[in-house]
Amino acid sequence: MSAAEGPLVVGVDTSTQSTKALVVDAATGRVVASGQAPHTVSSGAGRESDPRQWWDALGEALAQCGDAAREAAAVSVGGQQHGLVTLDAQGEPVRPALLWNDVRSAPQARRLIDELGGAKAWAERTGSVPSASFTVTKWAWLTEHEPDAAHAVKAVRLPHDYLTERLTGEGTTDRGDVSGTGWWASGTEEYDEGILARVGLDPALLPRVVRPGEVAGTVRDGHGLPFAKGTLVAAGTGDNAAAALGLGLRPGVPVMSLGTSGTVYAVSQRRPADPTGTVAGFADARGDWLPLACTLNCTLAVDRVAALLNLDREAVEPGSGVTLLPFLDGERTPNLPHSSGLLHGLRHDTTAGQLLQAAYEGAVHSLLGALDLVLDADADPSAPLLLIGGGARGAAWQQTVRRLSGRPVQIPEARELVALGAAAQAAGLLTGEDAAAVARRWNTAAGPVLDAVERDGATLERITGVLSDAAPLLERDASSR
Repeated sequence: MSAAEGPLVVGVDTSTQSTKALVVDAATGRVVASGQAPHTVSSGAGRESDPRQWWDALGEALAQCGDAAREAAAVSVGGQQHGLVTLDAQGEPVRPALLWNDVRSAPQARRLIDELGGAKAWAERTGSVPSASFTVTKWAWLTEHEPDAAHAVKAVRLPHDYLTERLTGEGTTDRGDVSGTGWWASGTEEYDEGILARVGLDPALLPRVVRPGEVAGTVRDGHGLPFAKGTLVAAGTGDNAAAALGLGLRPGVPVMSLGTSGTVYAVSQRRPADPTGTVAGFADARGDWLPLACTLNCTLAVDRVAALLNLDREAVEPGSGVTLLPFLDGERTPNLPHSSGLLHGLRHDTTAGQLLQAAYEGAVHSLLGALDLVLDADADPSAPLLLIGGGARGAAWQQTVRRLSGRPVQIPEARELVALGAAAQAAGLLTGEDAAAVARRWNTAAGPVLDAVERDGATLERITGVLSDAAPLLERDASSR
């Protein structure tokens, strides 16, 4: 390992499928070591994970980083949003965490919206209209379906909070991740005691919200990781806010992230409050806002269609009017938690490659439909769309996004942007810089730009029409099928 120009920092990404750790030179942004270890997620009606495996995976990922991790002066954790982590008095999980893509709480989401004044009131109060992904709905589900477990809970955390607390011994979170719970008021930037009372959650069970740039704590003794006692620990944040930091994102620049979930977002200096619920009014990790729309079905859903067709994921062929809505896990955008995949327009001459192309188009259509709502009215419509996430490297994803968006598309060369954003947050503790400014200094958004092509409005209109016509079928509750 060549000598670093500055102190070393560690950025962590604890995602749905794995934990990744990067050791980064704070002066240059050069990744000097990395590691990754997998998680397991339950299948069936729910999506759950034992939080203790995230800690074990973090240890394994750091071990892969070797001696570089031992030299780190600061660490920060970015993590999957919304997950409900419930701990007992000893800090052990009461039950497996309910993950963001567990949609069993859809009935509780509908009920909470009705009980607290409707969608517009929720948007004004918390910035968002809660869906089955939001933590508040998961807590409501738990109290209804597992009251004994809920009664045993002595602390409620988000996934990144859990790892940060195991490092420091202190219960903390940040404004970016807490804004996705549904019990944090975006106008006052405080916990909403009225909402907490409605769902029977004592605010004393929640973590302290650490301010941007504030130290969350220091690494304590007995953690079993390669960090020295006293190493600085940043607040951390949710994965999308961390990726925004990792890109050094400026207001008005659109981002599309193609991963297990798909997201579109942009930094804004205006507090969002979309009463339709399409856009979540998240805070970012700096002090601005991160209006965001998220789909549940993105790369994994399209890969599943490819596997069913026995095709390589790149084996697409030009379409023939076939529409495929890949809502394999229910959907969040549009809000159809009990929906399933839908195929329309199948003909004798339809090929497997055309079906696969239609799956890409169905996934991208959902994201682009929310993009105009995410962006401020004065955003530059010709600005390149930053394409990130695992799917961003795929030619079929790139070309589908170009054709359906009509925008130039930029592919940042930097990978693992969530972990890089966390590393920038850690570096900011050492240098006193804003974390996004650190990432811009590292030039993390640099990458090739694919020129704009003519927008394929006909395909977008066809998919919109099929979605509208099929709405009664897609909205039907799974239990009535």
